Amino acid sequence: MSEIKLIVGLGNPGREYEGTRHNAGFWWVDGFAHAHQFAFKAESKFHGLAARSVVQGRELFLLKPQTFMNVSGRAVGALVQFYKIEPAQILVVHDELDLPPGNAKLKLGGGHGGHNGLKDIIAHLGTRDFWRLRIGIGHPGDRAEVANYVLNAPRREEEELIRQAIQRAQDVAHLITEGKLEAAMLKLHSS
Repeated sequence: MSEIKLIVGLGNPGREYEGTRHNAGFWWVDGFAHAHQFAFKAESKFHGLAARSVVQGRELFLLKPQTFMNVSGRAVGALVQFYKIEPAQILVVHDELDLPPGNAKLKLGGGHGGHNGLKDIIAHLGTRDFWRLRIGIGHPGDRAEVANYVLNAPRREEEELIRQAIQRAQDVAHLITEGKLEAAMLKLHSS
C-alpha cells in the first residue's frame, strides 16, 4: 500500500491559461487545497507554488509547477529530491485527451500518451511508476489540432462535465490520501 505524500497538479502559469483544458490538473489541486485549508506559496527552489499540511494525520505536499507544462519535471524532481519522496508516493493530476469530458480515472504507471508534462516528469524521476489522476478533456479528433485544443477553454457543456469529473475525483480524495488507492479507483471508476 503506497501512501501518497505529494500531489502535483499540472497546468500552465499565468492568467491567460487559467481557463484552458491543459489546466485541469491545477483546477483539481486548487479544489483540494481549498477543501483542506492548504495555502500555496511561491517556492523558487521547487520552481512552483507549494503547500504542505497534515491531512488525516499524514503530512502531505501539494505542488503546482510554474515552469510551463513541458518542463513540469524540473519542479517535481526538485521537491521529490529535497523531501526524499518515492515515485509510488506521488500523485500527478493532469488533463487527459484519451478520456471524454466527464471522466476521471486513477492509475499507477503507464506511458505519457504524448502529454508533455508527464513526459518531462518521467524523464526527471527516471521512472513511470507514479500515480496519475487523469481528468478527461476529450480529443479534438485531429492530432494536428491538439496543441491548440489543450490551450483553449472548453465549451460550456464540456466544462460542466469536466467540473463534475473533478468533483467526483474530489469525493475519493480522502481514500487517496489514506493510501487506499484501489478503493479510490473502484469508487471513481464505477461512479
